[in-house]
Amino acid sequence: MTTRKSQEDKADEPVHPVSSAHHGEILKTVGDPALDEAARYIATHDEFGPMTPETEKEIVKKVDFYVVPLLLLIATLGAVDKVQIGTASLYGFQEDNDFQGQEYSWLGSVLPVGTLVGLVPASYLVQRVPPAKLLCSASVCWSILTICYAPCRSWKGFMALRFFLGFLEAAITPTLTMIIASFYKKEEQPPRNALVFAYFSSILNGFFAFVVGKIPDSAPLAKWQYLYIMTGTINILVSVIMFFVLPDSPMNARFYTPEQRFHAVQRLAANRTGIAGNHLHRRGTWKWDQALEAVLDIRVWLIVLFNVVINIPNGGLQTFGSIIINDLGFSPLESSLLTMPFGVVATGGAWAFSYIAAQWRNRRTLVASIALLLPILGTALVYGLPRDNIPGQMVGLYFMYFYWPPYVVGISLPQANTSGRTKKSVTYSLVTIGYAAGNLIGPQTFRSDQAPKYTAGVVAMLAAYGASMLLLGAYWAVATWENGRRDRRYGKPQLIREGSSALEGFDDKTDKKQDSFRYTT
Repeated sequence: MTTRKSQEDKADEPVHPVSSAHHGEILKTVGDPALDEAARYIATHDEFGPMTPETEKEIVKKVDFYVVPLLLLIATLGAVDKVQIGTASLYGFQEDNDFQGQEYSWLGSVLPVGTLVGLVPASYLVQRVPPAKLLCSASVCWSILTICYAPCRSWKGFMALRFFLGFLEAAITPTLTMIIASFYKKEEQPPRNALVFAYFSSILNGFFAFVVGKIPDSAPLAKWQYLYIMTGTINILVSVIMFFVLPDSPMNARFYTPEQRFHAVQRLAANRTGIAGNHLHRRGTWKWDQALEAVLDIRVWLIVLFNVVINIPNGGLQTFGSIIINDLGFSPLESSLLTMPFGVVATGGAWAFSYIAAQWRNRRTLVASIALLLPILGTALVYGLPRDNIPGQMVGLYFMYFYWPPYVVGISLPQANTSGRTKKSVTYSLVTIGYAAGNLIGPQTFRSDQAPKYTAGVVAMLAAYGASMLLLGAYWAVATWENGRRDRRYGKPQLIREGSSALEGFDDKTDKKQDSFRYTT
């Protein structure tokens, strides 16, 4: 008995080049604005033969070796700026600036407010500026703001810095997501997401905290000031280098040979989601019908809501994680070192569950739901065990950071299921709005007058995990129903076969406008 392959399975099979019979006709349409930049590239580069499995392996190996580490580094350094506020508090940040009541919590919440506002220009620019250049330029700017923390001495000043830091960091998720989708097939994306969106910031932040912890108390500046100066300076240097070496798409990846570049573009036709243009994001490419489709797509809103609730714990733990450890009786230096396993747990979990999601096809929502059981266990341990049970408290706290794997698996869904340049831009921005909203809410659930148990924060996290499971189940149901409806109406999706045009995989059409598109669940 033979089994029918899903569209995601079929993505493994080779996409054949444009036949010579179609080439003359295609060249006439190269100027058509409906064509993706990748389609234009393929139409004008037909001199190479079919891609062999060995060639494809070398193509993937190169992008894994060159692009993923660069994206991981710039994403990690950007995240360090956000989580460093908790470490700075271990070295007198709150006391030196005389914060009162919920002022510190608002410093955690104002950053995602800036992100929400920043998504408006970010959505516009990501359509018109090469994504890697946009990401690196924003990184230089937010790194300069990081250095500005050192001379600041008022709560209002820090609020302004945190707001504009979030404003600039609005570019992170749309650009990273777009770059990954421009290099990898659908089934290859989850483990790469886990690498790029790794939680290494806690590890790096713990190391920086350890370094400044060795600065003598007689130094002219406070230790938390040195922390921000060091981080901002390193970020600026890295971002400037990245601006010149990080490619936007296979079309301007200098580490490929011309033949590899051609096949790297062509093999992504089966994704049917297009590739971000490496340049020439022309005026007029914004399509209001695609923007409206994104806003009215229930799948988009389910992931937006998922991003809201799953990031409520993220917002709280980023701001208060190191403080919770300090409340257990550890010194500032010990507390900073004990935050480093946060990154190990979150990153290791994200890799493991993303690998499972990639191998266990069309089960991403189920994998994410299973992963959510771990932070629920951790939250229960922290709240239920006595405070003097330090080992149990630490184990529970580390398990709480398993909230990161379901988030990483979840963000791969709109990445795999959204087609159309404008629709992708709007979708990624809406998803980032969800991320920012969750991070805004999270710190407010941790009340300073409820330390050290933070009852409201614990209740909020448990409610968020339950809601996340419900939303993932709803996404699975909606996508599965739509796939079945399309199968009944149009039949099973056809693979792009030899003799047909691979360019149809790069048409600037949305997923709803493609009869052969099937949603990954």
